[in-house]
Amino acid sequence: MPLQVLDHPLASHLLASLRDERTPPQEFRQLARRLTTLLVLQATYGIRTRIDRVTTPLCETEARVLDQGLAVVPVLRAGLGMLEPIVDLFPDVAVGYIGLERHEETAVARSYYSKVPQSVEGRFTLCVDPMLATGGSAAQAISLIKAHGASQITMVSIVSAPEGVEKLQQAHPDVAIVTAALDEKLNDRHYIVPGLGDFGDRLYGTP
Repeated sequence: MPLQVLDHPLASHLLASLRDERTPPQEFRQLARRLTTLLVLQATYGIRTRIDRVTTPLCETEARVLDQGLAVVPVLRAGLGMLEPIVDLFPDVAVGYIGLERHEETAVARSYYSKVPQSVEGRFTLCVDPMLATGGSAAQAISLIKAHGASQITMVSIVSAPEGVEKLQQAHPDVAIVTAALDEKLNDRHYIVPGLGDFGDRLYGTP
């Protein structure tokens, strides 16, 4: 599936503030929510709809409504910063969680928690993780989601590295990737450059 890099002036503006090391945690969280809203609107463009009929104060008319359930699975802990706006947009969304911890030296992810909705089959499913770095965690998370029956999955990230995109496309060529930025590279510590630092730490103000 093709990579989609969100091309919108507001998205670029929000991302610039997220990158800024001077942005405090409270503002960082607000910016992440707003940018996630834009990303999810793009990511769910292909969700199934149907034609219904509604009655306005003036007459009866056709209206296009959602005809497919949505599921979202954030990768803990940083993915939690992207969850709230999705629930706001889609109140009936089914929510799961996958906990993956990356080894600092090897960058290999270890799974310590997994809870995927049983109703995920047939739903339009989003896997959200703000940083698509090596792609290992994302590929592992999507494998777990697929094991529960999901077949229509989109990966949503705020910043992506070329290495992570390539890894995920190789592991799951059927999964679309929607991101706000395709950055330059990974450094020798597997951090995205220019990136925006450790998303979870900046989100919650932890060292």
